[in-house]
Amino acid sequence: MWYYVLALLIVALDQGTKWLVIQQMELGERIPVLEPFLYLTSHRNTGAAWGILEGQMIFFYIITAIVIAGVVYYIQRFASTSKLLGVSLGFILGGAVGNFIDRIVRKEVVDFVDTYIGSYNFPIFNVADSALVVGVGLVFIVTILDERKKKGSIEA
Repeated sequence: MWYYVLALLIVALDQGTKWLVIQQMELGERIPVLEPFLYLTSHRNTGAAWGILEGQMIFFYIITAIVIAGVVYYIQRFASTSKLLGVSLGFILGGAVGNFIDRIVRKEVVDFVDTYIGSYNFPIFNVADSALVVGVGLVFIVTILDERKKKGSIEA
């Protein structure tokens, strides 16, 4: 059950930061945080990462609904046997719902974390995007650990 609380906290943080950006910044405004690496930049995205599939809202509604249903199913089915999997799914659920709210309410996703790696300007992202990346990364770790555990029990 607490995996849903984690997801809810992520949604609240995501929506709260987006609300602040909308209320306090003009679209396109850029505030240096840690120059030359990190800026807050008010940006909107009607697509997915890197702006791909721009304007395909119906597609995103369908895919996100399927993802949310799948994540809830996996939390119900497997989170009780693997806390790390439950945490990873909580992050994924929170991130998916956070961006889904934007797409439903605003018809676009509010992005604001603007990072530079050397001269490369990484695509602007938000808290929900970060939660999705962390969640997927943790799923990979869980998968690797499960495979190692299975190999260890077979060899023993």
